[in-house]
Amino acid sequence: MMNIEPIAYFKSPFKTKFGIPRQSGVVETLRGEIRFSEKYRRAEAVKGLEGFDYLWLIWGFSANARSKGDWQPVVRPPRLGGNATMGVFATRSPFRPNPLGLSSVRIEKICMEGSDAPLIQVCGADLMDGTPIYDIKPYIPYTDAHPEASGGFTDSSDWTEKELYIEAEVMDELQKSLNAADIETLKKILAQDPRPHYQKVGDRVYGMEFKEYDVHFRAEGEGIRLLDITESKK
Repeated sequence: MMNIEPIAYFKSPFKTKFGIPRQSGVVETLRGEIRFSEKYRRAEAVKGLEGFDYLWLIWGFSANARSKGDWQPVVRPPRLGGNATMGVFATRSPFRPNPLGLSSVRIEKICMEGSDAPLIQVCGADLMDGTPIYDIKPYIPYTDAHPEASGGFTDSSDWTEKELYIEAEVMDELQKSLNAADIETLKKILAQDPRPHYQKVGDRVYGMEFKEYDVHFRAEGEGIRLLDITESKK
């Protein structure tokens, strides 16, 4: 039996799993950092990585509340509205025999100076803050890209972005709280409709943490309305 330990942890603007994009690459501007554990914080370990544009991350579903070994053979994929079931091995559900995730992220910068170096800044991750990373592998286009491949049930289930409504006063608060890049990222996250697909209830107000702020929104017609952004009290 193989025993594995984290080689790094992920730094993300999401302190909880609510609101995180459901797949890597969906929000390409979402920034994060790979911070190596002291044992693996070695400059020579990332030598040559600067020549690649993307990485594969193998990580753990650390926010999965189920106990070890408690898995489900069938799950309800969000892509199917949370109503239809599929075999767990036909999905990327966290409720697996071994709770491991796989994500492709774009390398933005590899920092080789400072006490935390090497540190890898990436974009497009779907990881929560503090997520343990068990391995990093380079994305190799000629073997890893298969644009002609079938996508199973995802090919027949459209995923369209929602229209986003923001009042002028709310936009003013956004601009006071976040920089322009983070505002655009938050807009893209909300346009993906972060609500649980089995919980889309009327005028219910939903909240999520983004960086040091609490963000509240609700569905409105076919769109999403951003209600407010306030400094987190945690």
